[in-house]
Amino acid sequence: MQLGLVGLGRMGFNMRDRIRAAGHDVVGYDRNPDVSDVGSLAELADRLTAPRIVWVMVPSGDPTRQTIAELADVLSAGDLIIDGGNSRFSDDTVNSELLAAREIGYLDCGVSGGVWGKEIGYGLMVGGDAEHVERAMPIFDALRPDGPREEGFAHAGPVGAGHYAKMIHNGIEYGLMQAYAEGFELLEAAKVIEDVPSVIKAWQRGTVVRSWLLDLLVRALDSDPELDDLRGYVDDSGEGRWTVEEAINLAVPAPVISAALFSRFRSRQEDSPAMRAVAALRNQFGGHAVHQAGPTSGAGNTQG
Repeated sequence: MQLGLVGLGRMGFNMRDRIRAAGHDVVGYDRNPDVSDVGSLAELADRLTAPRIVWVMVPSGDPTRQTIAELADVLSAGDLIIDGGNSRFSDDTVNSELLAAREIGYLDCGVSGGVWGKEIGYGLMVGGDAEHVERAMPIFDALRPDGPREEGFAHAGPVGAGHYAKMIHNGIEYGLMQAYAEGFELLEAAKVIEDVPSVIKAWQRGTVVRSWLLDLLVRALDSDPELDDLRGYVDDSGEGRWTVEEAINLAVPAPVISAALFSRFRSRQEDSPAMRAVAALRNQFGGHAVHQAGPTSGAGNTQG
């Protein structure tokens, strides 16, 4: 089938390649002309045969809202837009209502897989009408990992459910990374442990803490055994904050996720081995920017 893809950054670029490899026709648009297939959103719409499906993969917040509003002006009744970025779930209702007035369908899709998704596939969590989900299923099948569909794809519920599920997924991710990071720091501090990387590598098989995140920590330690090349400064992209806010709103105890979020805030005040490990993990699975260690260890004022 045919797909328009808006946003060819770290993930969007790889997603275009994976979808094309599955035999689909993808027309991509990005503000960077070096990677874009067309020069504008209007040209993107012209290149697609109606009824169209357009996947939006741009930063959350205003960039996504503006892109969807611009697409509404160049698409037609019967078309479908999928927001695959990390939008806040509450934005989905607004976007859906805007498009419904033009008789354009809307799905929200939480996407997990980072820079590794092109090779191993992406975990997908989708919100919206079942008829729209079924229509886009060939694209979802192209993106998800090989194996049973239900192990890499979920129709989570109505509009907003996909991004809500991804928000909770990322909150859990915060807690898991923090646990590995604190274990790393304890091993580093213990005088009795002489080879920290070898201990962590030994956890990869047979232990109850083995996971892909652990594998990525081992990968980071293989190239930098003490993670000295990194500062322990860790940004947050929003989902952890939103998860904690929802825990408060629903009166659901979430002490681990909350502590992990606040540890990221702490990382911007002083350097620590644990936060260097979290920074390394985020870079390994998602290609997120890291702050290289330098002569000054003080954190900057950048907001995540």
